[in-house]
Amino acid sequence: MLMQGKTVLITGCRRGMGRAMVEVFAASGANIYAHAREADEAFTQEMEQIAAQHDVQIWPLGFDMTDYDAMKLAVKRIMSDKRPLDAVVNNAGITLNSLFQMTSEAQLRAQFEVNFFSVYLFTQYIAKLMTRHQHGSIINIASTAGEDGNPGKSAYGASKAALIAMTKSIAAELGEKGIRANCIAPGITDTEMLLTMPAQVVEDAKNGADLRRAGEPAEIAQAALFLASDLSSYITGQTIRVDGGLK
Repeated sequence: MLMQGKTVLITGCRRGMGRAMVEVFAASGANIYAHAREADEAFTQEMEQIAAQHDVQIWPLGFDMTDYDAMKLAVKRIMSDKRPLDAVVNNAGITLNSLFQMTSEAQLRAQFEVNFFSVYLFTQYIAKLMTRHQHGSIINIASTAGEDGNPGKSAYGASKAALIAMTKSIAAELGEKGIRANCIAPGITDTEMLLTMPAQVVEDAKNGADLRRAGEPAEIAQAALFLASDLSSYITGQTIRVDGGLK
């Protein structure tokens, strides 16, 4: 199997794309640190069921990505396990649908706090662990909104554009240490985030893609699996659009 015996860390695993990534990576043979804001009993049981189904190990991690003390404790736990970390998928994030002149300072700060600052700091810690082994793949989940711009997405898109720029820079810095860094920019995807968007906006987005539909979370997860695996060993500093041919 593609990731047999390898270890990955995925953030935002409770639902949507993160949950799909746990399923896809486990099916490929990977052992997984699965993060959720709250790793409660229900989440832990779900992870145990997936682990048993695919005969892998899944270790739940529970912390708020904006609680940096809790983040440090989680990273210390991972480091204490003394196993190489082959890949990290920074998937946790929030969205906002708000016109530019209606977006408050608090909303803007929240977008950047979760979608950019927390990822930046978390990746700093993870990169130290990867540097020890001179190996690793960093995969950041951005958005086509970070490249294209969309009405109502000025704050969200800006936070994802910052993530794309960060990824290019860390790819240049960490490449000599055997660490790759890439982004995935999903287009409209069938997750709970769609429920926050006006129905006409969703329909227009589907019609704006060559495939005339929303993506499935598993399709984004498959792209992450490719970037985590040795199949992409000469790919770094790139943003891979998984958008159904969005124009």
